[in-house]
Amino acid sequence: MTSRLVTLDRTDFPELGAKYEGKVRDNYSDGKGRRTIIVTDRLSAFDRVLTTIPHKGQILNQLAAYWFDETKHLAPNHVIEVPDPNVTVARECRPLPVEMVVRAYLTGVTSTSIWRHYADGARVFCGHPLPDGMKKNEPLPRAIVTPSTKAEKGGHDESVSKDELIRRGALDAATYERLEALCLRLFAFGQERVAKNGLILVDTKYELGVAPDGTITFIDEIHTPDSSRYWYAADYAERLSRGEEPRSLDKEFVRRWYADQGYTGEGAPPAIPDDVRVEASNRYRAAYELVTGRTFVPDTEDPIPRIRRNLGIDKK
Repeated sequence: MTSRLVTLDRTDFPELGAKYEGKVRDNYSDGKGRRTIIVTDRLSAFDRVLTTIPHKGQILNQLAAYWFDETKHLAPNHVIEVPDPNVTVARECRPLPVEMVVRAYLTGVTSTSIWRHYADGARVFCGHPLPDGMKKNEPLPRAIVTPSTKAEKGGHDESVSKDELIRRGALDAATYERLEALCLRLFAFGQERVAKNGLILVDTKYELGVAPDGTITFIDEIHTPDSSRYWYAADYAERLSRGEEPRSLDKEFVRRWYADQGYTGEGAPPAIPDDVRVEASNRYRAAYELVTGRTFVPDTEDPIPRIRRNLGIDKK
């Protein structure tokens, strides 16, 4: 159980610089090449913020820091330091206008998911041909990259093909191929790493930017329960054979709860019970511990004064 339901919903630290509020992260740019990223407890699904989950920000921030450290030999990332459980200080990068989504299974519940397209009869998804006769949650013939446009907050991301992305001028062909190779490399590494701990890395999304020296750099987060779908490997095959959903360790649990209420992202979301929020928090914690092999110990101090102290804001 979580110790309490006090959550970090929003921040306001003008001392850190210009603020950009994302769906989950509050970003502050100092204009000198440093960005302070504060990971809140907000939960985003269906392309909008729905609720808060206790300790989610701490778990996401620390799990992202773990993965950035573990993959720095494979690709550059933006991390400078992690001075607080909820905070990462990073190099300022120019974000690329695309999310690189890597999928290894035919799954999903949202209207943009590969499964929904397949169930509606589509046999090509983002330019990738799909074989007939597949069942929901089966592995794809190989991992594929399905890029997505990045909508403004409140808008909906759009899955597009490589050719369409290039046609729109979002990326040139050479840059796209570089991004695709990097993302497939990190995804394969992540799959191999978590398989040793009894997990399946089903799919994920990567955000990338360009550092001041022109280096393509991974930003935001990688392989967290917000950006990735994790299933337990032990009973995956058995549940698949019975037509049951795999046991998951990500925010898919919350998506399914909303979907069961008939909510698909339009209009006001239904109020989510505290027991569902607590269960979601427990799943985030389990994901952290299974992936890293470390025990998650939440910092229960009031986060606002703690962040001010750890960042030295009162001295600025």
